[in-house]
Amino acid sequence: MLRIMHHAGIVGVRGAAPVRNPKTVMGLTFPNMLGLAAGLDKNGEAIDSLGALGFGFLEVGTVTPRPQPGNPRPRLFRVQEANAVINRMGFNNDGVDALVERLKSRRYKGVLGVNIGKNADTPVDEAWLDYRTCMRRIYPYADYIAINISSPNTPRLRNLQDPSKLNSLIDKVKNEQHGLLQEHGRHVPVAIKISPDLEMPELERLAEILLEHEIDGVIATNTTTDRSGIEGMEVAGEEGGLSGEPLKIHSSEIIHSLKRMMKGRIPIIGVGGIMSGKDAVEKIKAGADLVQIYTGLIYRGPGLISEILKTVQDKAG
Repeated sequence: MLRIMHHAGIVGVRGAAPVRNPKTVMGLTFPNMLGLAAGLDKNGEAIDSLGALGFGFLEVGTVTPRPQPGNPRPRLFRVQEANAVINRMGFNNDGVDALVERLKSRRYKGVLGVNIGKNADTPVDEAWLDYRTCMRRIYPYADYIAINISSPNTPRLRNLQDPSKLNSLIDKVKNEQHGLLQEHGRHVPVAIKISPDLEMPELERLAEILLEHEIDGVIATNTTTDRSGIEGMEVAGEEGGLSGEPLKIHSSEIIHSLKRMMKGRIPIIGVGGIMSGKDAVEKIKAGADLVQIYTGLIYRGPGLISEILKTVQDKAG
C-alpha cells in the first residue's frame, strides 16, 4: 500500500477508525457511504490495507482482459493551484487474470467493486468482447461491476456513449449478467461510469437507455477534458482527464440532472471534486446515494476519510 500511495502522491498513511453507518444500494449493504474511486489500486494490490483506512467500499481497476502498459510517461500532472490532477494513464494494468488471483485472497469485508474496460488496441466495434471477458472472470469475486465507457485516455472509448452503441452494449451486458446469475447463483450489480462532458440531450438519451435496460447503478462522473478553472496554469495544456476541485460543481450538476431524468429509480455513485466533508454532503444533496474520492485523497490524505464520514453523519443526525 505504501508504494501505491507514494506513487499517487498521497500524504500521510493514518486513516479513519472504521465507521459503520450501513446503507443498502444496488441490493448491497455498504458499511458506510464513502468509497475509493477506481484508478488508485488498478491491480488489487492493496485492497486489505486501503480498506483498513475506513472506506465502506473500494473500487479497483480499471482492468482490461490483457495486460497493457498504458500511455507513455509522463502521464500524471498535479495542478496544485487548483487542487486538481490531469492524468492520461491509459488503463495501465496487469490484466484481469492477475487481478483475479489477488481478489481470491482478499480479507477486506467491505463492498468491493471492479471497474472494467477494453484494451487500447481493441476496436470499438469489438469492445463488447473485452467487457464480456472481464465480466466472466471477475463475476465470482466482485460485489459489483463498473463498466468504464467514459475515460478520455483510451482512443474512441467515449464513442460507446453514443446512443446506438450504448443501447447495444448495455443490452449485451444485461444478458451476460443474467447468464452469470444463473451460472453462479448470485446477482452481481452492474453500474455504468459516465463522462461529465455529455451535453444535456445526450444525458437525457443516456438516462432513457439506462432506465429501459434497468441498469443497477450509475457512477457520475469520470474525469473531464474541459479546462475551465485551470486556464493559464502551467500544465493546463497537457492532454488527459482533469479531476479534483474544478470538476466539483459540474459533476454535481450532472448528478442532479440524472436523478431527475431517471426519476430516482437508479442509484447514483457521486464522484468528482470531493475535497472536504462539505463537498460530500453537497454530492448527496444533489442526488448521490454513495460517494467516492480519489484526487481529494491525494491532496488531503487519509484524514479526509474521517472528515467526510463525520460530516455526513452529523448532517444525517
